[in-house]
Amino acid sequence: MRSVLSLAASALALTLVAAPALAQDAATIERAETVRDAAMERNIALDYVTQLTTRFGPRPAGSKSEQNAAAWAADYMRAQGFRNVRIEEFPLVGWERGEESASIVGARPQRLVVAALGHSPGTNGVIEAPVARFDSLEDLNAAPAGSLAGKIAYIDAGQMVRMQNGSGYGPLSRIRAAGPAAAAAKGAVAFIMRSAGSDEHRMPHTGTTRYVEGRVPVPAFALSAPDADQVSRLIGMDETVTLRLSSTAHTYETVSQNVIGEIVGRSRPEEVIVLGSHMDSWDLGTGAIDDGAGGAITLAAAKAIAESGRRPARTIRVVLYGSEEVAQPTDTGNGGGAYLRGVGAALEKHVIAGESDFGADRVYALGLPPGAQTSDFARAAAQVLYPIGVLPSPDPELHGGVDIGPLAGAGVPVFGLNQDGSRYFDLHHTADDTLDKIDPAQLNQNVAAWAGLVWLIADSDVDFRAMRPAEAAAH
Repeated sequence: MRSVLSLAASALALTLVAAPALAQDAATIERAETVRDAAMERNIALDYVTQLTTRFGPRPAGSKSEQNAAAWAADYMRAQGFRNVRIEEFPLVGWERGEESASIVGARPQRLVVAALGHSPGTNGVIEAPVARFDSLEDLNAAPAGSLAGKIAYIDAGQMVRMQNGSGYGPLSRIRAAGPAAAAAKGAVAFIMRSAGSDEHRMPHTGTTRYVEGRVPVPAFALSAPDADQVSRLIGMDETVTLRLSSTAHTYETVSQNVIGEIVGRSRPEEVIVLGSHMDSWDLGTGAIDDGAGGAITLAAAKAIAESGRRPARTIRVVLYGSEEVAQPTDTGNGGGAYLRGVGAALEKHVIAGESDFGADRVYALGLPPGAQTSDFARAAAQVLYPIGVLPSPDPELHGGVDIGPLAGAGVPVFGLNQDGSRYFDLHHTADDTLDKIDPAQLNQNVAAWAGLVWLIADSDVDFRAMRPAEAAAH
């Protein structure tokens, strides 16, 4: 009876509040809490990510698997009641791994476990050369010109530091991106690195390299952590280590695509909230945490809001971006750039954007755009999210993520629902990125956090652009 009376009171309050309702209205907060609780108990997230990873497996950018998954996801959206579902294509240089191998040859022969780095060229046969080891990218850059002629450059910067916010990844991903060009500049015939991960498993982490003047200069590989240790120990024993490397990796012309669907706003449908994730994955696993889970979370949150019995005032647009994982000869922003170019003048009506691309473990903090940290909206969001373990972050969210980065760069405010990344880089870009690594309870908590927060924004007139401090607005 108490719940019935509560619902009746909520309905009465909603009729008395002039539209659009302010985010801090008691009725709006109460409905957000109701949406949150319903999403925690029942949502489509696990169904979506299960079907995606099982039906299509890995979804490399531009591959037939990514294209087929996109077509399926569009149909899935339509079946769940999303409107204006469409696929937005754009050209892409794709990459196939082919076959790869590595071994130590000579007096201490042994096989190594490696993964070619994304978009690096093949070896055109076999490369056999001595290894020159460096502790950092800076050390490699400081090597004399031509000093690595006929050698393989190897950077072992040590194990990634495990951090809840994933900040240990940046120093190693920087090596992966810039290392091949640095090696080539010193005359090296190939590049290898300790893979960018926080685990000690014999599963190397792949990831994209960087194009320089339209190409990746030399074949590049990631060594699994135990194999990196092995090579470094041998070199530390004053052994000359010679490696034999082989890769048939190659690029090809193709297309990728964004999949877009909407919960159309009730009274101000032209005002848009973007919920982003990416469809593509690396080829070693099935892309469950990176980033099938993100698509599952954002789709399920929007669906939970649609099922609440009242459409919000603003439109919620879910975008499953294509080709987030890979660099390109010309940086056009991949899926995020294609979306921005397609929006045109409607960009000014984009209220805010958020991205889910850090696995499926629990959300622990909310980052809001500059100026919103002490607002009435922030207090309302804290009230809705605190009961499920999400605390406000004092730091403003500025960038969002790779996919919504182009929107942020064009002036659209962004938010972040920050996930616990303590184990994310054990699995990231490896063969271990599979469905069984998703904890359904933590996945549901993500959906609940997204649904509650997005409802507050979507059924309000909160204006994050107007909250910006002058210096942030000028930036």
